[in-house]
Amino acid sequence: MTATPSPAPGPETTTLHATRAHSFNTAAAQYAANRPSYPSALLDAIEELAGRPLAGARVADVGAGTGIATALLHERGADVLAVEPGDGMAAQFRRTLPGIPLVRGNGNALPLADASADLLTYAQAWHWTDTARSVPEALRVLRPGGSLALWWNRDALDIEWIAEQADRAARFFGIDAAAERRAAGTRTDLADPTGRLRFTRRDVRWSRRVPLDTHLANIGSHSVFLVCPEERKTAFLAEERDHLLKVFPDGIVEETYDVLLLVAPTS
Repeated sequence: MTATPSPAPGPETTTLHATRAHSFNTAAAQYAANRPSYPSALLDAIEELAGRPLAGARVADVGAGTGIATALLHERGADVLAVEPGDGMAAQFRRTLPGIPLVRGNGNALPLADASADLLTYAQAWHWTDTARSVPEALRVLRPGGSLALWWNRDALDIEWIAEQADRAARFFGIDAAAERRAAGTRTDLADPTGRLRFTRRDVRWSRRVPLDTHLANIGSHSVFLVCPEERKTAFLAEERDHLLKVFPDGIVEETYDVLLLVAPTS
């Protein structure tokens, strides 16, 4: 997601990107029920790299989705405001976290006052922004000494079954898997191509054990599958079930993730 530069998008690419971004609104309940959360070690790393505790910090969680990251920040004692553009995701957020304030908006035009946040967070969301707009917006909203934190759960491709599943998905979508892996998140400058921010990177490995149905529903909640024709998606997930039952005959899948964390201070 922050790995390699892409050519300037044409109308077709831009339309597809927008379609995928909006696709979550029709699957918000599936997303909330099946997507992985994040480990406590990630929040420890955010505090370390931001140079301040989350407790008492004014945090805006942008692209909050159904509130997976927002809930963790709130539990750490942060004063959290969620920002979410999508109707379906916002509705699910309000059902899940009715006590946390939510405003509608996105990272390209934040509905927040100047110098109003100690920390801006983007969990699985920064890649949906236009950095030419979202970087200046982040700098506008952050207080002096504040920080921007971006993170993504990424599949641990050094684990055999996960790499094999990624290869099958790449073939299904006609993606060059080898090229994707060579570029997989090794550079931090692409989070801000203008160079106005200086990110420090941290990788945090963690895992969770879930029923096979949860794992398959997690896969199906990704935008590339949400915009896929239903018959093709159903066929792929049925084949995945057969593959995975050979690896996990008890029907419990151990998903392993490497969280890519990038934190940049404002000064």
